[in-house]
Amino acid sequence: MKKLILLIAVVTGFGMQAQTENNNTGIHVTGEGVVKVAPDKVTIKSQIEHEGQSATSVKSQNDEVVDKVIKYLKSEGIAEKNINTNYINLNKRYNYNDKTYTYVANQAISITLEDISKYESIMKGLLENGLNGINGIEFESSEIDKHKAEARRKAVLNAKEKAEALAEPLGQTVGKAFKISEGSSNNNQPVYRAMEMKASSDQASNQETIAPGEMEISIEVNVAFQLLME
Repeated sequence: MKKLILLIAVVTGFGMQAQTENNNTGIHVTGEGVVKVAPDKVTIKSQIEHEGQSATSVKSQNDEVVDKVIKYLKSEGIAEKNINTNYINLNKRYNYNDKTYTYVANQAISITLEDISKYESIMKGLLENGLNGINGIEFESSEIDKHKAEARRKAVLNAKEKAEALAEPLGQTVGKAFKISEGSSNNNQPVYRAMEMKASSDQASNQETIAPGEMEISIEVNVAFQLLME
């Protein structure tokens, strides 16, 4: 029985050693896959803010504008799920110059437009209804998962191509992959020019303030291949 246990231990040890050696040999590369797509949605990061001597007054002003903005968006067919409050604040602000206090009320609302072509007209309406701050915009794709899958596929093929290019001068070929993991991924936003707050909403409506261009979706994968002698 002792001999049998010893034999099993020896065989197991050789198996673990072989597995360790297999994991540490071969060629390890990083592949990158990039897919460029035209965004079909845009999210406006907006803010409504008022400042004054009375906390009650500035909160009331803010609530009035928020109510007008939300009613306007609904009248334009923007679904409730695409109108989201990010935060509501009411703070006391101290002025160090004259040593007085004022109150500041602000509320941030994210507005997602599923039709980018409506951006300019919706922005004009928001300004007309009292919105007075924009923190930025984000472009999105409604088929992001499909595009990520394609970027992932390209990344794996790129990794294999790199491995073959590295092995060929050594007179070796690339065998099966024995380890693969996904690394970093990025959704790079197109460049845009944020709208400036104008006193005249008619003037703002004549501006073209975004150029969606293309989103760049990139994914990296780390792959280890076997190296075979020719």
